[in-house]
Amino acid sequence: MTTAAMPTPLSHATPASSPCWLVRPRSDGGCDYVSFSPAQGAVEIREGSHLPPQMPLLKRRRHLAADEADACRRLLQLEAGFRDSDPLF
Repeated sequence: MTTAAMPTPLSHATPASSPCWLVRPRSDGGCDYVSFSPAQGAVEIREGSHLPPQMPLLKRRRHLAADEADACRRLLQLEAGFRDSDPLF
């Protein structure tokens, strides 16, 4: 049995230097997630949702420059309710 990681407050880590996960809980017990992974001079961003025990759903995948990815992460944390988290899967 796996348990979801508890989100933490606003992070100062930059997605360009190391992997970063953001999670926002949903009322149905699932969560929305955004993961940032450094990839060949850019940052890969994967957005999706997860409702255990189902498989995670990938909704969108894109690549941004490091500074754009950092701005995206800050916006998600400050305005969309996402919080830092350990990897979900």
